[in-house]
Amino acid sequence: MLYEQQQQQQVRFDLRRKKGKADQRKRGTAVVDEDETLEVVDLSGLSMESLPNPTLNLALICKLDISNNNLQTIPESMVARLLNVVVLDVHSNQLKVLPNSIGCLVKLKVLNVAGNYLRFLPRTIENCRSLEELNANFNQLVRLPDTIGFELLNLKKLSVSSNKLVLLPHSTSHLTSLRILDARLNCLRSLPEDMENLIKLEVLNVSQNFQCLETLPYSIGLLLSLVELDVSYNKIMALPDSLGCLQKLQKLCIEGNPLTSPLVEVVAQGLHAVKQYLSEKMNAGHRSPAKKKSWISKLVRYGTFNGSRVSRMNQEESEGFTAPDYQRISGFASPRYMGRFSPRRLFSPRRSNAS
Repeated sequence: MLYEQQQQQQVRFDLRRKKGKADQRKRGTAVVDEDETLEVVDLSGLSMESLPNPTLNLALICKLDISNNNLQTIPESMVARLLNVVVLDVHSNQLKVLPNSIGCLVKLKVLNVAGNYLRFLPRTIENCRSLEELNANFNQLVRLPDTIGFELLNLKKLSVSSNKLVLLPHSTSHLTSLRILDARLNCLRSLPEDMENLIKLEVLNVSQNFQCLETLPYSIGLLLSLVELDVSYNKIMALPDSLGCLQKLQKLCIEGNPLTSPLVEVVAQGLHAVKQYLSEKMNAGHRSPAKKKSWISKLVRYGTFNGSRVSRMNQEESEGFTAPDYQRISGFASPRYMGRFSPRRLFSPRRSNAS
C-alpha cells in the first residue's frame, strides 16, 4: 500500500503540462531549450511527510503546488533548483521554517505559505524581487524581516492575518506598489507613522488586533487610493481628523471600538457623515494648534480635502500658495523622496532662515 502511494506521488511529480516557452534572456536563470516547455506540478493533498526524489528537471517547473500535506521541511537543494518557478504553494503543511534558498527564486510572483507553524520568514525572501503576492496567514509570525519593504517593491498584496505580530516594520511604508494589506487578528500596537508612501493602497484591514491597537497615524489621510478601511474591534478612541480627506473611501468599518470621536450618533449616520464630521473638526482646528495647522497645510497642498477644504485661511497663507511649488504626491514614490512627508517632518517646527 505504501509502495503504491509512493508510485502515485512519483507519477504526479512527473506530470507535465504545457505553459509556454522558456525565457533564455534573463541572466541568472536556468536556460531551457526552445523545444522544452515549462510545467505545472501538483502534489497537493497526498498526505506526504517528505517529498519524493524528482525525475523531472526542476528548472522546467513554473508552478509547484505541494499544499495540504504533512511536510515539516522542504529541502534547500530542491528549492534552489526551481529557477523558473512563478507560483509556489506550500500552504497547510507543518512547516516551521522556510529554506533560505527561497531567495534564489528570482521569477517568483506568488508565494503561499499560509496555515503552517512559521515564526519568522527568512531574510533571503527579500531577494524575490518579482514577488507580487505573499500569503502568510495562519502562522505564528512574531515579526517580518526589517527591510522587507525596501526590496519587495513589486509586492501588490501582503496577507499576514492570524499571526502574533506586534508591529509592522517601518519599511512596510515603502511598498509603493502595495494594493492590499491584511494584518487583522494579530497583536499590533501601532502602525508605521509614514504610511503616505503607500500611494496605491486600496484595502487596509487591521481589525481584531486583540484590543492592542489604540491609535491610527495621521498619515493615513494621505492614502489617496484607499477604498476600504477596516479598523473594527480594536481599542481606538478617536479617529484621526485626516480620515475626512480620503476622497475615494467607500467602506469604513469601525465597530467594536470605544470611540469618543466621532460621536456614536455620527457613526450611526454612515460614512459620509463621519467624513464630514472629521473634515469640519480639522477645519476648526486649523486656527488653533501650530502642529495641526502645519498638517492641514500639507493636506491642502496635495488636494486631499473633499468639499469644504479650508475656507477661512489667512490671507497671508493663501497668497503663499503658488502652483509650481506644490507637486502631486504621486511624483514622490522614488527612494529619493522617501520620508519627505513623514509626520515627524510635518510636525516639526519650520526652521527660519538665518539673517
